This record gives sequence, C-alpha cells and structure tokens, in this order.
Amino acid sequence: MAQPVKTNEEASIRINVNSQPCYLSEIVFQKCTHMRPGIRERDVMRHRPQYQGAPRTFPCCQDIPLYKFDTVPLLLGPVMSVNLVYRKAVSDAARAARYTEAAVSLTSKMASTVKDNLMVEVVPDSEKPSTGKVSVVGCGQVGMACAFSLLTQQICSELALTDVNEDKLRGEMLDLQHGLTFLKNVKISASSDSVVTAGSKVIIITAGARQKEGESRLSLVQRNVEIFKGLIPPLVKHSPNAVLVVVANPVDILTYVAWKLSGLPKHRVIGSGCNLDSARFRFHLSTRLNIAPSSCHGWIIGEHGDSSVPVWSGMNIAGVRLRDINPKIGTPEDPDNFAQLHKDVINSAYEIIKLKGYTSWAIGVSCSTLARGIIKNLRNVFSVTCSVQGHHGIEKDVFLSLPCVVGEEGITHIIKQQLDPQECEQLQKSANTIFEVQAGLTF
Repeated sequence: MAQPVKTNEEASIRINVNSQPCYLSEIVFQKCTHMRPGIRERDVMRHRPQYQGAPRTFPCCQDIPLYKFDTVPLLLGPVMSVNLVYRKAVSDAARAARYTEAAVSLTSKMASTVKDNLMVEVVPDSEKPSTGKVSVVGCGQVGMACAFSLLTQQICSELALTDVNEDKLRGEMLDLQHGLTFLKNVKISASSDSVVTAGSKVIIITAGARQKEGESRLSLVQRNVEIFKGLIPPLVKHSPNAVLVVVANPVDILTYVAWKLSGLPKHRVIGSGCNLDSARFRFHLSTRLNIAPSSCHGWIIGEHGDSSVPVWSGMNIAGVRLRDINPKIGTPEDPDNFAQLHKDVINSAYEIIKLKGYTSWAIGVSCSTLARGIIKNLRNVFSVTCSVQGHHGIEKDVFLSLPCVVGEEGITHIIKQQLDPQECEQLQKSANTIFEVQAGLTF
C-alpha cells in the first residue's frame, strides 16, 4: 500500500518494468474498497488522450500523470507491476492520508516483442520440474569435471551447481553456459543456496576437504563428516526423491554418513566407490594385453582405497578366465606378476595427486556415467559403494563396493559374485577396517 501522500499531488501511475518491452492490449481499472467515497471510475479514467491508439513508451519506475492513460496500448516489460495512485489535491493533510491507492489490472497480449513476432505459441511453456536434473555439490576440480562430463555426454536436461565460493561458482556457471552452442541445450544454474538443487533426480556430492599428498582417504573422515552435517539435510529437503551419489573421500564411510543424515533408503544413497578403481584395473590389464579396456573384464571391490580387493577369479577376456590359463595369477608366485596391476590401481590416485595436485577427469567421467544410468534407467552393473551387511559373510553395518545393478531407483540388485575364500577373507578384512573408523565417528 502507498504511504500517506502530501497535498497538491496529481493522480499518477507508477510502472515497474523488469525486462524487455512487450505489448499491452488494454488497461482495466479496478476500484479498491478503500477509495475515497464519491470517487467514481469514470472520474478517474475520464480523460481520453489525443494520441488514442498509438503505443507509448514510458520510463521504468517513473510516476506518469493519470490523464495519459485510458485504454491506450503501452510498451511495458513482460514482468511488471503497475500501480495506480490517486492523489487528490486537498488542503487538509489529515484527509489526504485517507486517499490511498487503487489497483490497475492488466490484460495483455504479448505481441510486439521479437520473440512473439518470431513464433506463435501453441501451448504455454511447461513449468513442470525437469525429470533429468542433476546437481553437483562442490565446484572444485572433481565437481567441475563431473559437470563438464555431464554436459559433453548429453546426460542431463538441467544442471545445477552449488558451492560456498560464490565468485568461483558464478564464473564456472558462465564458462559452461558460453559453451552450450556447441553442446546440447541444457539449463545451467548456480547458487550458494541449496535451493538451486530442488527437484534433482541425481545429486553428486563432491564437496569436502581435499586429500593431501600422501594422506590416506580414511584420515579425511572426521573433517568431512562435519561438512556433511550441514550439507545433506537441506539437499534432501529440496529433492526428497533424488538419488545421492557420494564422491567425497573417504567415500565408503561418507556414503554411510550421508545415508544416516539423509533418512533416505539405502538403495538411494550410492558411493562412487570402486567404479573408478575397476576402470583403472581394466585399463592396466588392457595395456598389458594390448586390448581395448572395454573388452577387458575385471572387478575391484571392497574399500575404495588401500584395502581394496581385486577379483582375480573373475578376470576374463571374452569369457575366457585368465585364472584358467594362469592358475597363479595375482599371487606372489605368478610368473607374469599380474599383482602389479592391483598395486598400480592403488597407487594411481597418489601418483596423480603428486604430479598435478588432484584427480579429476577420470572420476568425473565415472560419476557422469553413473548419473546416466540412473536418469535413463539403463540398469548397468557398476562396482559402487552400497550396504554390504549380509553379503559374503559380512555382519557389520558398513558400506563397501560390490557389483550393483543401477537404475532410476538407485541400486536395485547386488550381484552374487562367486568369490574364492581368499577374496572373501580380504573383503571381510576391508569391512573391519572401515567399521573401526566408522565406530569412532561423531555425528
């Protein structure tokens, strides 16, 4: 409502325009119940401007004398508010306070903008939330590698970025937006407020303290738990149907933490886990055999870290198990020293961090592939962090990587791998390692 007005003021209209001009077909006056008794609509709108029918352009946020308005088309913005303020010239200031404001209601045909001259609307633009929205939490090196991979692989229809560093966040958003001409048209938004993630189908969580050179993933745990306490609940509030994909390290424990803090069912909280480890395993095998990585099949399970378990018993090329050819594969007695492949997997992250300071591209591609499987319900099998209680003799409530079927509801099935006794023992040892650290967490 308008504040009490001074005396000797004209009736006027204030126009607030927030965007580019558009065409208004008519202005309809509506009386307010609090108008001064005796003031009639025809008294307010009685002046017929001499330029009837000619569209007029008026400055934004400026008081325009009332006599210029009747049913004359105006050029205003598509997002606007127009208030009619009737200010009667009176000598008594006390009475002037009773002459407040009346509303002007606008019925418009947006027909004179470039957009509306260019095309005819068949149906209004859909305001339904996107079903292909992915949010990336944390816009560091890993987060932006995830975002870039999502865009270049044309996985999502909407991408939201959130981070505490607002300047970097906006810079990253603009940089990605400027490349959309060369990619699929994706709506990209960014904000330090988690509300920007609302309606996400997948939320990729990369935010957390960065792993230092020589630092084990497990040593990061408590620092990142504190970050997750303020991070997870708002994300779930805005996207209660989302699938969470945790990437921050130590990923196995933080996936457990995310599940505890989110209140979501276990199958909708996934860790990137050993998906990248398995990819590295296949890559090193491919270089040894000179075969494409996609044609080499091998799995790393358990902890994403030093106690991960290579499944030598299942490693194969085109269904041919390498153990059938070399029964000692992966053992200290292996003449081909295939055990070095697993050592290379474990040392990969440490080596990359030593050389360039961080890992990014491979984990970015890994996470975007997980997101694609969820959004498109592809039901691919990935070695991802999941609840392993009751599997392979593990009784503790911990999260580790096992081959899982991933679809639109998250993890739908866990593959029953036929592990040999030694592999089972290593997996259980990995679970015990995780549980020892997990038991000391403070929520």
